[in-house]
Amino acid sequence: MSSAFLELKDLQIILSGDTIIKDMSFQVRKNTLTTLLGPSGSGKTTVLRAIAGLNTKVQGQILLDGQEIQNRPANQRHMGMVFQSYALFPNMTVFDNVAYGLRVKKVAHDEINRAVTAILTTVNLADKQQAYPANLSGGQQQRVAIARAMVLKPKLLLLDEPLSALDAQTRVDLRDQIRDYQQKLGITMLFVTHDQAEAMAISDDIIVMNAGTVQQQGNPMTIYGHPQNVFMAQFIGHHNLLTGAELQGLGCHQAKGTPIATDKHYIIRPELFLTQEPQDTPSIAIAGTIVAAHMIGDRLRYRFQATNQTELRVECLNQQAPWSIGTMLTLHLKETDLQEVGALNA
Repeated sequence: MSSAFLELKDLQIILSGDTIIKDMSFQVRKNTLTTLLGPSGSGKTTVLRAIAGLNTKVQGQILLDGQEIQNRPANQRHMGMVFQSYALFPNMTVFDNVAYGLRVKKVAHDEINRAVTAILTTVNLADKQQAYPANLSGGQQQRVAIARAMVLKPKLLLLDEPLSALDAQTRVDLRDQIRDYQQKLGITMLFVTHDQAEAMAISDDIIVMNAGTVQQQGNPMTIYGHPQNVFMAQFIGHHNLLTGAELQGLGCHQAKGTPIATDKHYIIRPELFLTQEPQDTPSIAIAGTIVAAHMIGDRLRYRFQATNQTELRVECLNQQAPWSIGTMLTLHLKETDLQEVGALNA
């Protein structure tokens, strides 16, 4: 019997004659924050809406806590949903917005007061109970929307790009708060985003989608460090994606003890280049010139042109004087840091 809390089996969604989701299957563990990550148009929101019951034109199975729900109406799926737009009632106070769902369920007055006060305390809005949405910042309004969903104690909380309308700093602050809420309350969350940094920062598990299919599922370290195919290597992080022939041109002949194959793609993570030859493992030396340099906060990012004209991305922590454009140097790379990710025509 599956240990998954949420499970999709062979999900297919056809809209206006086009197959949007193609035989998709994945699992979500209980009390975790799992993220659907992918480029725009990959089908993330379509899948989320199918799980919520807002899109019923689906084939396949959706199971929640062991029970099939694909044929149940949305109001019988015991889920909460937070949208990109806050969707708050402008004529209601913060308290009344959060209490709305409980009142619809005809929960007792005293229980509503207790539950709403508790959840507003959790999201640090206890002092805003009588404020109206127009008097709140964007981040505060989204916290109200999250509180409104959480107060109903859903089995599963779905969040559809809830931070995309916020400024950069508020977005970072609120993503961390969402992770705190999830851990403090033990809620199972399924979070949709196209932002890799966001997904990496808060997720227990990441499901990467492209063109209506799952490309890879795993924890953030696995998704970043061990991409399973060329799409993953191009989409996640800033890998150098090279053909076997290009690697051979740089002097690389082995990758993790296996000969470089000219019909394969390989990746090199930009931060794995060394300025000194390692003594404990076989490595290669690549001579070349710095042709571009950028400071990215705590990191320095370079374009490095090898003597055979192959360009590489190189990154290091911003803890040293940066190399200037035109600097000639030799970088070193461990053979164990080369990773094959698929055939050239895959």
